[in-house]
Amino acid sequence: MRTVLVIGAMFFAGAAAAQESKVVLKDGPGRDKAQACVACHSLDYIQMNAPFLDKAGWTASINKMINAFGAPIPREDVDVIATYLAERYGKPGSTK
Repeated sequence: MRTVLVIGAMFFAGAAAAQESKVVLKDGPGRDKAQACVACHSLDYIQMNAPFLDKAGWTASINKMINAFGAPIPREDVDVIATYLAERYGKPGSTK
């Protein structure tokens, strides 16, 4: 019985892992700078927040990551990253 449970658990774990997909940032200007986000969290965070954030929201989020969590992002890269995220992942019309 124990063997059946172990095999069953392995099957379900394998099935769950097979459904996971690796998140890759979309190509575009600023992608290299936005890659710095993975120093602290997965790229899933970007996709999860994309429907809610415009450029101002992305800018605020990046600044929060720097100020509150010490993200290793140079201040001069904030606008480049926010523009990239708004254009590639933001709500429609979010680059304003």
